[in-house]
Amino acid sequence: MTFIESIKTCFNKYATFEGTAVRSEYWWFMLFLFLGGMAANVVSNTLGILFNLATLLPVLAAGSRRLHDTDRSGWWQLIWFVPFVGWIILIVFMAQEGRPNRYSQGLPAAI
Repeated sequence: MTFIESIKTCFNKYATFEGTAVRSEYWWFMLFLFLGGMAANVVSNTLGILFNLATLLPVLAAGSRRLHDTDRSGWWQLIWFVPFVGWIILIVFMAQEGRPNRYSQGLPAAI
């Protein structure tokens, strides 16, 4: 998935927590958010805050779909609140290759 396709997909699925997201979709979107947030902060602190608030839901949705692709629940994003160790674990989870999972459409849910 390309940079532009990733941004379009993530905004089209603004609050969609079902399904999966491939690595390139997630990481291109994170790059867009980082660059967009930096640019917004350069213009104005208020604009940076507004940008981050406006993109909070798509970030959580894309993260949830990315974790689904690695056969993990989206609730694993909460490990981010554990300083340092949680951040490392979450980054490792997000960087892993996708694998067969219970969240893909068309497949029966695993028990």
